[in-house]
Amino acid sequence: MAQYFKIHPENPQRRLLQRAAEIMRDGGIIVYPTDSSYAFGWHLGDKEALERVRRLRQTERDHEFTLVCRDLSEIATYARVDNWAYRLLKSLTPGPYTFVLRATHEVPKRLQDPKRRSIGIRVPMNKIALALAEELAEPIMSSTLLLPGEGVPLTDPEEMRDRLGKQIDAVIDGGPGGMEPTSVLDLSRDEVNVLRAGKGDVSAFAS
Repeated sequence: MAQYFKIHPENPQRRLLQRAAEIMRDGGIIVYPTDSSYAFGWHLGDKEALERVRRLRQTERDHEFTLVCRDLSEIATYARVDNWAYRLLKSLTPGPYTFVLRATHEVPKRLQDPKRRSIGIRVPMNKIALALAEELAEPIMSSTLLLPGEGVPLTDPEEMRDRLGKQIDAVIDGGPGGMEPTSVLDLSRDEVNVLRAGKGDVSAFAS
């Protein structure tokens, strides 16, 4: 059964974050809160954990996952960011946006869009998520906690434990989660394309 960590949303307990980070380093999958909804999280270099999440979500092979970063300085390691894109990222982070950017060689090819060689990257406005990425000392590989056949993510951490407890390794309870996903902005083609209108305001980019 998955471990269950009740973590304060404003003052996250470091000892619990350390345990969650260690679970990911050891190949485990966790569930944790973000500023949009709860998400699966795992170590970006772990192929087996990636396949487990794919099975849980029943995603297609070309489904793009997201790197949750601590701050903008970390993004440059994993994505190519032009000056105009950096200014946009700076104005919208931290916040409920996912940016599709051209991946660098630091990103394993199995995590990239096979055609565009891109990767989704975000910096959430959630203290638990940011503190967890800080404890891990690298981005968290993530995917929305959306189960097959369901239109909205799970929001109740206790339900997450009851339904997924034998398929994942830990649940971080940071309070009730949201149901609206991030807005997704594609910056990989030298312009802004709105791929999904979600929690983040995208009215400035409407065509």
